[in-house]
Amino acid sequence: MVVFGTIAWIIFGGVTHFNAAAVFDFPPGAFDFWTFAFYAGLGNAMLIAIYDYLGYQNVCYLGAEIRDPVRVIPRAIIISILGIAVLYFVMNLSLISVVPWQEAVNSKYLVSVFMERLYGPLAGQIVTALILVAAFASVWSLLLGYSRIPYAAALDGGFFRVFASVHPTQRFPHVSLLAVGGVTVAFSLLFKLREVIVALMAIRILIEFVAQAFAIFALRRKGMEFPFRMWFYPLPALAAIGMWLWLFITTGAWFILIGLGVLALGVIVYLIRARRLREFPFAPAQEAAAR
Repeated sequence: MVVFGTIAWIIFGGVTHFNAAAVFDFPPGAFDFWTFAFYAGLGNAMLIAIYDYLGYQNVCYLGAEIRDPVRVIPRAIIISILGIAVLYFVMNLSLISVVPWQEAVNSKYLVSVFMERLYGPLAGQIVTALILVAAFASVWSLLLGYSRIPYAAALDGGFFRVFASVHPTQRFPHVSLLAVGGVTVAFSLLFKLREVIVALMAIRILIEFVAQAFAIFALRRKGMEFPFRMWFYPLPALAAIGMWLWLFITTGAWFILIGLGVLALGVIVYLIRARRLREFPFAPAQEAAAR
């Protein structure tokens, strides 16, 4: 109620004070599609936008706790993406209708300024408090999903066993939850938020998003049956790989190195573990043939 109430208030304020001149006052060269700067800038902006959209996949981490996941998860993803797209588009139009983009790009408290300009200082303070509540709700729901990742990996034997622990009475993965929350707090306090977001996206683009697209080809080649079909296969997967790699490049040299470094470190750790447990690619020839 708080989240959607706040969004509705912002949209109502923007619609009732809509200023088309401010909304369509684009900066010079905004649509110069024939320059590298346009696509580099678009990619840099999309990193933050895609980060904001990532809540759609939170449902995937809870797959083991969802009834009829084959039906529910795809619908939840599609509805979330479409809903977020509409809300973000309307909210951004509302904001820059009242606070011109020239001022908005340098504003740290854009929504508060927006409300204060429309309804006075008290409204600005109220919406600031509401945004803090909404942010807390977002963190709560994301921790609910992300805490299941180390937990599931530990259950499968691919991570430290302690993360497979479940609270004796409340039955949730408390060790994993506290670890994920602790790491989040540490990074939030030690680094600038934008740097954390861009580094996170650079890492996830390589390790998660690009890898998932390649996994489709690998699993289909092995003859795995899926409960769904990819329209126009393999074009969507190839397009996804190309666009994710483009976004990865736009993160910048420093973050590219971070992404590649984390990927390389993960491969090294996996190979050490696989050698100790005699798993792929160190599995005996008989086991490899059986697989």
